[in-house]
This record gives sequence, structure tokens and C-alpha cells, in this order.
Amino acid sequence: MEYELRPIQEKDNIHLALVIRQSLEELGYAIDGTVYTDPNTDKMFQCYQEERSAYWIAEANGVVLGGSGIAWIPGVDKTVCELQRMFLKKEARGLGIGKALMDKCVNFAKEAQYELLYLETFEHMPGARKLYERSGFEYIDEAMGKTGHFSCDVFMVKELRP
Repeated sequence: MEYELRPIQEKDNIHLALVIRQSLEELGYAIDGTVYTDPNTDKMFQCYQEERSAYWIAEANGVVLGGSGIAWIPGVDKTVCELQRMFLKKEARGLGIGKALMDKCVNFAKEAQYELLYLETFEHMPGARKLYERSGFEYIDEAMGKTGHFSCDVFMVKELRP
């Protein structure tokens, strides 16, 4: 599948929210304490306008396949950022799009001079965890910062310093 990665635009909000919520429904995580009920899921473009934050859309033939972003999270040192809202439509998984989004996010985080990249996920999302492991993330015992996503049960970090 041919696709492009591009910065999020305001017109993507509705399409991206649908991808995120459908993905969580498929995986059994359409629950409170996740991005499923997070009001920011409906206004992703607006959420990534802060300095040192960015979100990329994966798109093929004008269709939003998913995306991923980087931003600082409240409650942690300014050298720590979070890999946020990495979701792809079912038909876009396993094609290397997730890895391309990951590379984009990691490179941005380094350029923005973050030193540690954090993420939250779920035990029963083995495909996502495999990508994170291959990308150099390591498991930690507890959540960092104030993400508001209290239902996540897996926490990982990746050192960004050379």
C-alpha cells in the first residue's frame, strides 16, 4: 500500500477520532480512562500546536489510515515526552506504517531535545508492544506524568540521549 506521512491538519480531526475509537473497540478497550473517552481525541489538531509537539497522519489516496504524535505531558520533567495516540486502521497494520510513524516521532523527539520517550499501552495489544520493543522501548513498573489514561496497564520508556 502506498501512503504518505504528513503533519496533522484540522480537517483530520473527525477521521482520526474515528480510527482511534474503532481501533479501541476492535481491541476491547473502548473504556473510560483511555483515549476513547478523552475529549482531546476529537480535537487532535488543536492539541499538537504547542511548541515541542507534533502529530503525523498516515494517509493513502486521501484516506486517513491513522497517526502518531509526540508531546510533553504534565507532571514530568521537561526532558520527558510521550509517544501519543499511535493508532492505525486494521487494514493498515503490519505494512511498516507503524514503524515509519515511530521513526518520525523518535526523530522529532530527539530534535526537540527530549531525553526520554514514554508511552502507555495495554497488555492485550501484542502487535503494538512488539513494535515498541523492536524500537528500543523498555518496560517500567508504573505510569509517568498525568496523562489521564488510568486504564492503561503497560508502561515503557526509550532513552533518546546519544
